[in-house]
Amino acid sequence: MNRAAIVTGGNAGIGRSIVEHLLEAGYEVISLDRRGDAPGHSRLHTVEVDLTDATATREAATEVATRYAPTTLIHNAGVIRPALLADVAHDDLIALTNLHLGASVALAQAMLPAMKAAHFGRLVLISSRAALGLATRTSYSATKAGMLGLVRTWALELGPLGITANAIAPGPVETGMFHEIVPADSPKVAQIAAGIPVGRLGRPNDIARAAMFFASPENGFVTGQTLYVCGGTSTGSLAL
Repeated sequence: MNRAAIVTGGNAGIGRSIVEHLLEAGYEVISLDRRGDAPGHSRLHTVEVDLTDATATREAATEVATRYAPTTLIHNAGVIRPALLADVAHDDLIALTNLHLGASVALAQAMLPAMKAAHFGRLVLISSRAALGLATRTSYSATKAGMLGLVRTWALELGPLGITANAIAPGPVETGMFHEIVPADSPKVAQIAAGIPVGRLGRPNDIARAAMFFASPENGFVTGQTLYVCGGTSTGSLAL
């Protein structure tokens, strides 16, 4: 089995934690990131690409699939771009559609030949608890919710080929992206944590461990599922 995996947004935050877990497990890892400053490792390769650009994404997907024949995808890259409905910009909606949905499809399509040849594949999409709805997240929640439909459909199409497709929906996780919305020194950080049933914010490793479960060759009987790694926030309302 080819132990090569693509991780999008692998240079920081949740993506970096996923990359570290995969490297520790012996994978060859290709990080697709808009920044080219990945931490050094002999089995880590970085391709600098803006995944909101549909043409650039398809070109990068073809290049990586041809060079490495990866059979595991963890599509983690994400952008929020919050706005109330009246202020939602059409360009933001298109950019997030390209990033969260278009890149999912382009990467999976590029990987299909290698996955079919191996009769093995793992497609893991990092969605969000916001798929259930969250104020100021029209573009984000809609496109993250679309990921849940992708994995359910792919599970039906690809299951006979030995390929699974699953999603992870994180709740609030302490990353650079989270702190772009809620500054680290803001009292709102503690308020949000207090409103989470487990009493704390998530950590990148919480999500990485879930991603490794879905990516494992041993877990081929789990497909079409969404796992909320959210501290319990998917069971009720969440205020950010």
